Amino acid sequence: MWNPRLAAIAVLIVAAAASRLLPHPPNFTPIAAMALLGGAYLSDKRVAFALPLAALFLSDLVLGLHSGMWAVYGCFILVVCLGFTLRRSRSPLRIAGTALASSVLFFAFTNLAVWAFGSMYPKTLAGLTACYTAAIPFFRNTLAGDALYTTLLFGGFALAQRGWPVLRERATFRPQPA
Repeated sequence: MWNPRLAAIAVLIVAAAASRLLPHPPNFTPIAAMALLGGAYLSDKRVAFALPLAALFLSDLVLGLHSGMWAVYGCFILVVCLGFTLRRSRSPLRIAGTALASSVLFFAFTNLAVWAFGSMYPKTLAGLTACYTAAIPFFRNTLAGDALYTTLLFGGFALAQRGWPVLRERATFRPQPA
């Protein structure tokens, strides 16, 4: 059965993933915003994981696969879970806080993986510190990209819902006790 809400969300996620193919500063991507949107708006949890993951994977096929993808995809899955926390309340402050949390999670997890499983840094506290320090410029881009794309995806979908009521969530009937 045709579901215009699902179709609109899918178009947003696929368009965001496709934007990764355009020239952009390092780490200035829609990855977290796609995951948050899927978690926040897709009612079927399987679809909430599968749709953004598939879009990410398809864009990665074009961009190229790499050995650290497991860390990126692991973070992506965790960010979808963060999106679940937005299901009941999607205020701008909560969305911004969740986007910030996803940026910090991505920075902490992926750079820990670079240090722990890569060969660029010694496996010492000094090596870990050097890894995180070297990643700070990329973190700025991650924050900026997450802020922009989260605003575009969540704001765009909120505006679309105002213009097209068919995109709004249907209220679930809950019988009241007698």
